[in-house]
Amino acid sequence: MDSTPSQAGQAAVLDLEKWPTAQILVKRCGEFLTEVEDLTPGKELEERLNKDYGPGNGYYDDLCRLVRQGLDEGWVAETELGHGRKYRRGKIALPSAQTRFFSITVVYMESEDVFSGQYHAHPYGEINCVVQVDETAELEGMNGWQGAGWTSPGPGTHHYPRVRKGALVALFFLPAGRISYNATPGTKQPLSI
Repeated sequence: MDSTPSQAGQAAVLDLEKWPTAQILVKRCGEFLTEVEDLTPGKELEERLNKDYGPGNGYYDDLCRLVRQGLDEGWVAETELGHGRKYRRGKIALPSAQTRFFSITVVYMESEDVFSGQYHAHPYGEINCVVQVDETAELEGMNGWQGAGWTSPGPGTHHYPRVRKGALVALFFLPAGRISYNATPGTKQPLSI
């Protein structure tokens, strides 16, 4: 990885040349994103992803397998975010033609009780693949708790990412790489979440 993140708590971009499995992950993400690039993040997309691309789908299963392998190899979510190894982030790829101009980021979260991460907003929305490390782990999306499957907060939404019942990795795709850590808790949500 590039040794110096631009700001405290931000992850450096992974050096893909060092990690063949990460290269395969980015290629597979690009193939998946080609299928969904023209769809708008939000509740309808979340429902579609869970119906058509959930567990048992080749894309979902491959993404989960590659992320878990990356955890074992040590390149997934290496930047600690103030809570030790239980909450950390990694930037896999910046927006590019290969990723259909989405960024690819991973966040590892581990807690039996509800744990809240950094409050943030999704200016253009988010597509989030929930990769369970523990089969009981759940991530809270805008529409409730999600185990294995997907969440997809719509454009302009904001929240604390929350985990409970174990460890998971959120493999998320941001259109144009846009995320904002300047969001304020309690601010009204947009009409479409």
